[in-house]
Amino acid sequence: MGSFLSSLVTPPPLDDGDSAVVAVHSKAAWDQQFEAHRNAAKLMVIDFSASWCGPCRFIEPAFKEMASRFTDAVFVKIDVDELGEVAKTFRVEAMPTFVLVKGGQEVSRVVGAKKDELDRKIKTFIASC
Repeated sequence: MGSFLSSLVTPPPLDDGDSAVVAVHSKAAWDQQFEAHRNAAKLMVIDFSASWCGPCRFIEPAFKEMASRFTDAVFVKIDVDELGEVAKTFRVEAMPTFVLVKGGQEVSRVVGAKKDELDRKIKTFIASC
């Protein structure tokens, strides 16, 4: 009964096994993920968000849908409360912030839950591969 009650209070994890989004929860995992794509021509789209952020939760289904649609890009989700050091490195000041990285360098960013702008920028930078 205790687990039933705690399931009512504790929200389910945001990561679902069917998502093409890679959720990173440690600095070591981030370093490994970033190094794997530092010299690649493949676009990396990083979603800096927080569990308490309403706009972040609002755009999450669209971000997952983009990850499924744009299979030639890597989609990564970072919780700024878990990995503040990584967020600071990318100068994240508001959530959500989406940073587009290619070859280890930031090529663009979208601040806010601006789905259409994010979609457009992803298309632009995938086309420039």
